[in-house]
Amino acid sequence: MAGFGDIIGQEHIREHLMKAIKTGKVSHAYIISGERSMGKEFIAKVFTMAIQCESTENEKPCQTCVSCEQALSDNHPDIRFIIHEKPGVIGVEDIRRQINEDVGVMPYRGTRKIYVISEAEKMTPQAQNALLKTLEEPPSYAVIILLTANSGSLLPTITSRAALLHMKAVTDTAVRGFLMETMMIPDYRADVCVAFARGNIGRAKLLAASEELEKVKDEAIVLLKNINHMDVSEIIAAIRKIKELKFDIGDYLDFLSIWYRDVLLYKATRDISLIIFKEERDFIRQVASVCAYEGIEEIIEALAKAKTRLDANVNFELTLELLLFSIKDNQQATANT
Repeated sequence: MAGFGDIIGQEHIREHLMKAIKTGKVSHAYIISGERSMGKEFIAKVFTMAIQCESTENEKPCQTCVSCEQALSDNHPDIRFIIHEKPGVIGVEDIRRQINEDVGVMPYRGTRKIYVISEAEKMTPQAQNALLKTLEEPPSYAVIILLTANSGSLLPTITSRAALLHMKAVTDTAVRGFLMETMMIPDYRADVCVAFARGNIGRAKLLAASEELEKVKDEAIVLLKNINHMDVSEIIAAIRKIKELKFDIGDYLDFLSIWYRDVLLYKATRDISLIIFKEERDFIRQVASVCAYEGIEEIIEALAKAKTRLDANVNFELTLELLLFSIKDNQQATANT
């Protein structure tokens, strides 16, 4: 399904776009801004399908007319998704060839011609200036939708000519409900995915569907249980094993952060019902009993620093080595005080 009712937790965007469809006042340009995996592409798919929907009786998108069927199969002649040959960059030729030189051709089926630019923050300044030429004097039938994780990377002259829609974090209750009711995820697994997702429902869906999640969790717990007794060679071997996991390293570090937040939360409250990893409650109690608050907080800070370093392309092995030794040192130091 791909209707407005399937957009979860972004009511302000859903209402804005539905109103545009009902009133016929569709803007010539939109910017949908939100972090990776939040569902920007899904919202764009629903909206473009609704714009092109041919139904005169049902709520748009009807998902059954010829136009909707073409949109659902990604074969609609008047919905264009911009592609770029160079990884990580949308160049000026991409915009000129796929938008500027094409926009003058009238729509094939309906009254609108739609262009969707995913990862719009990857447009070079030259590409943005090329797009600006179309945005300044767009044909009446043209609609350009930019999807971006960073609207601040776009030229002010572009943002000023588009309706800017910022996605919001979805409540944990809504994410949990979706995982359990729609994806039929058991409650204990849903809790882990909700903690990971931090309001990003797309991320929660990816984690819930990941066959690697349980394996990663088990590997991480083994590491945490044994790190105090590991020597240098064993830590280096553990880093090699982490690198081989088919799992985003940022998510792996988030897993460790959530686990240590559980330790910190239990130490502060002694309430086991508040923690995420309830199946590890005995181990969490044990670590909380021997670790000082300062040591746990140091570990959580070290995890955040490691993520920052990896985002800045600092050497993977060196970053993980510093992190694991920091975890080991802080746990040992507090355990011996």
